[in-house]
Amino acid sequence: MTTEISAEEANKVVAAEAANDDDFKDAVEDEEVENPNVRRPLEYSQEKLFHVMEWRQEEGAPEMIDLIKLANGPEADVEDPEKLTKAKALVYTLNYGSMYWHGLTKDGRPILWVRTNRKPWYPDVDAEVNALIAMADAGIKCMPDGVTDFVCISDASSPPPPNPTFMIKMLKALVKGYPDRLNLLLSAPISSIVQFVMNLLLPLMPGRLASKVVLLDTAGIKPKLSELLMHGEEDIPKFFGGPCDHDEFYPEESYCENRGQGTLKFDWYGMVERLEAAKKEFEESKK
Repeated sequence: MTTEISAEEANKVVAAEAANDDDFKDAVEDEEVENPNVRRPLEYSQEKLFHVMEWRQEEGAPEMIDLIKLANGPEADVEDPEKLTKAKALVYTLNYGSMYWHGLTKDGRPILWVRTNRKPWYPDVDAEVNALIAMADAGIKCMPDGVTDFVCISDASSPPPPNPTFMIKMLKALVKGYPDRLNLLLSAPISSIVQFVMNLLLPLMPGRLASKVVLLDTAGIKPKLSELLMHGEEDIPKFFGGPCDHDEFYPEESYCENRGQGTLKFDWYGMVERLEAAKKEFEESKK
């Protein structure tokens, strides 16, 4: 697969996106100067929390999960056409089934799975960011007691061509909205497109975040997952050579039916129920 833009063009777009966002640059700089071995002063933590809450209000984060419910109901009940349009765009993005929570790690961290082969070539960037916000908030709500971060595992076997605006906005959301929530990002297999994307993004990432990104080949991902996932090899999905069929719960959109009276096809509510059940199982195992 070939990219639609050259590396030089992509670098220019990514650099311009980052340079035009002072808050993003400040967030990255704050992370860079922080020594992970030194306990954060209370003032720093309070200021960081303030910036996160400010970002959440600006992005409308508190309403994202409510928008899913709205889009799952009859359109005639919605009085605000603009809100309905936003809700439908978010749900259309979820319907791809390109990201979902499923299962926990051995230490209780929820796992966000990303299926890059299901991502559109021409994404609705704002809707993708809104979907990430809704997903992140749902996962955080389902964390077991004492767990404060999550793991992301990406099947990068057939990614779409890089979209610089999409990449930088998703990175902004992670850095500004969820600065300490990502514990680990695993991606496999390694391809020219994945390397292209990481070469663009790694220079923009805070050091703390960049150190959490691990790229593995096809041979390396399976033993890593066996070591990481709560039930070991039993939890490895079929797309990584394991026995667990994620498509049973999260099939491609063409195999899904509407969940309600609206446009939601993705099994959002089933996903949350399964994650809550995994949380309960984990907490019971620790008693």
